[in-house]
Amino acid sequence: MSHQIIDILRSDKEYYSGLGKNYLSNSDIGDLIKNPQMFGVPSEDSLPFLKGRFFHQSILEPDKIKDYQIVDASTRTTKIYKETLAESTEKILLLQKEVDEIKLWVDAMKSNMDFFNMIYTDYESYEEPAVGEIHGKQWKGKADIVKPDYLIDLKTTREINGFKWNAKKYNYDSQAYIYQELFGKPLYFLAVDKETCQLGLFRPSESFLKSGESKVIQAIENYDKFFGKEATQRVEDFYFDEVLD
Repeated sequence: MSHQIIDILRSDKEYYSGLGKNYLSNSDIGDLIKNPQMFGVPSEDSLPFLKGRFFHQSILEPDKIKDYQIVDASTRTTKIYKETLAESTEKILLLQKEVDEIKLWVDAMKSNMDFFNMIYTDYESYEEPAVGEIHGKQWKGKADIVKPDYLIDLKTTREINGFKWNAKKYNYDSQAYIYQELFGKPLYFLAVDKETCQLGLFRPSESFLKSGESKVIQAIENYDKFFGKEATQRVEDFYFDEVLD
């Protein structure tokens, strides 16, 4: 793994929009498997992404949250929000009440000693990128927390009791597989319920990782079929062919 490439990919701009575009990532899995026509199409800034980024940086890079523009408005239809947004370079801004909610999630994680120690004790690095070959393709990943023996990814959820069942829906299985391949360490998920602030530690099983690997293989097959140098089909001709059981 080139140290120069890793240094470049530590920049979010390079990771998402620059050099990192030369690599496949877990965020491509859903499109390649379910809607290849959307592969490579830049995603619009969204409120869930913005809130998720604020949550992560509040825990891992708190010095960066001072750069966020926060509007003390009841909704995004108010005059003060629209005026502030018009003067901003951002496409969407956080409301103060949303920031207050996110701080509850952050406090929940930091106030639990087990979680606190996993996040802040004996860590090697935060937001650490890695690249490597998996099943013949170049992949990238950026771990929230790199520990001596494992990785940690921070998640928020609306139903902590259903996290186990929803994890595959959101492709956390392929994320766990890809990251374990790239970093050579297992990936654990630390999750907080956005409604109750209840916490959960989730560790992938071998079957969970196998499920993730199957998705990676399927994504690669579709990539080669529609976008490879020897593509055999037009992406516009994609359709589902599944057995219902």
